[in-house]
Amino acid sequence: MNGLPMTVPAPGLPPRVRIHEVGARDGLQNEKSAVPTEVKAEFIHRLAAAGLTTIEATSFVHPKWVPQLADAEQLFPLLGDVEAALPVLVPNERGLDRALALGATRIAVFGSATETFASRNLNRTVAESLAMFEPVVARAKQEKAHVRGYLSMCFGDPWEGPVPVHQVVRTAKSLLDLGCDELSLGDTIGVATPGHVQELLSGLNEAGVGTDRIGVHFHDTYGQALSNTLAALQHGVTTVDASAGGLGGCPYAKSATGNLATEDLVWMLDGLGIETGVDLAALTATSVWMAEQLGRPSPSRTVRALSHKE
Repeated sequence: MNGLPMTVPAPGLPPRVRIHEVGARDGLQNEKSAVPTEVKAEFIHRLAAAGLTTIEATSFVHPKWVPQLADAEQLFPLLGDVEAALPVLVPNERGLDRALALGATRIAVFGSATETFASRNLNRTVAESLAMFEPVVARAKQEKAHVRGYLSMCFGDPWEGPVPVHQVVRTAKSLLDLGCDELSLGDTIGVATPGHVQELLSGLNEAGVGTDRIGVHFHDTYGQALSNTLAALQHGVTTVDASAGGLGGCPYAKSATGNLATEDLVWMLDGLGIETGVDLAALTATSVWMAEQLGRPSPSRTVRALSHKE
């Protein structure tokens, strides 16, 4: 758009960031009604065409728990020609069986840093959920799959309040010890602030977790997602989760609002001269199209500004 944003690099930031796009899974699982399988497939194809190289496709959770993603078996075969990594979420061994049967090569498990959320989301204690993941991760690694570990409630919990850094570090280490290749730190209810982000990342480093194994997943409940992302980048993080058009929240935490919008992230990174490989105009057009499918405008500030649909 007329050469904007102007590129002005800032010191101490990585030259390139990999965006882990979660809109097709984390975003659409929060819709009140199910999106047609063909629309999901088209969405993922358009995201890949816009230059996103990692697109979380779906979740192999029991349809009773996440009915919006009950079509995983129908959707995944429609994505064979997508030129991007297509991770899928699996909750247990049954979910892993379903994913592997369709040829998935990247899987993710979803844990909690707090007991209350583990109980409400997984119907287990934190320790019991880690025990459930152990055979899932082990077999996924046997099948040469890449495994991501999501850790939710890393900065605050709606029932327990502030979450001590040492508690998050302990659970994060446990997930990595199971064999996860990568860890995504989730600010599930969007309460993190930049100093807290830096403190948690430092705590993980001190416990022997390299920054290269960490991704960040911020929600914009209090308008802090971009500032928190910048704090993570200043610490050396190069993987950032985001959701096209700002879709999504968390169905088990009612205070959670939308994910960081991918377009808002790309606008900031473009201005900083950080490479993403993403075509912002194509991505914005994709989110405008998806918003039309959903029958409501995108909450992304950048989408609204670039599409002139305030």
